[in-house]
Amino acid sequence: MGREDNLGCLTGEHIVLEPLSLSQVAALSLAVTDGQLWRLWFTSVPEPAEVKSYVTKALEEKARGQSFPFAVRDRVSGEIVGCTRICNWESENRRLEIGYTWYAKRAQRTGINTEAKLLLLTFAFETLDAIAVEFRTHWHNQASRQAIARLGAKQDGVLRNHKILKDGTIRDTVVYSIIDAEWPAVKNSLQFRLRQRPPTL
Repeated sequence: MGREDNLGCLTGEHIVLEPLSLSQVAALSLAVTDGQLWRLWFTSVPEPAEVKSYVTKALEEKARGQSFPFAVRDRVSGEIVGCTRICNWESENRRLEIGYTWYAKRAQRTGINTEAKLLLLTFAFETLDAIAVEFRTHWHNQASRQAIARLGAKQDGVLRNHKILKDGTIRDTVVYSIIDAEWPAVKNSLQFRLRQRPPTL
């Protein structure tokens, strides 16, 4: 787990995290329509027509050395089922965030997110030598908050009136983190969960 090959992919048993590129826009546009994810008011998932600009912005951040964006491909079906990102990389402080994660409805509750997080966290702690990995989500996004807690992350606090969203509502952001001392236990837990419930579409 967590192996980075020559193409920059992070390859697991059931999924591959592929470096995000404009060639994946059509597949991501199709994935986002499964469940109409952008209609969830407390998320920042792009609409199909916005996916190209979403990918372009992610690639600009990557060029500045601020993020590592990935598309999530299911190895069995060969389909791209979502995307995720290592972002806000502070090399001087060895801190980063995992975010911008969304999946087609058919890929949710399958274990795909568990393996993706295992790959990303392994890369963060064992390749980038991070001392802390942060997760952030909307206060009202209960599914996301529960998923982050299941990873083994601990809640650090809440940023009140943190962001003004496209619809004009103001977001309170819940902040979680996993630190390097916690990583061995978190890794064991995620590996155990995957053995009990491997990702399947």
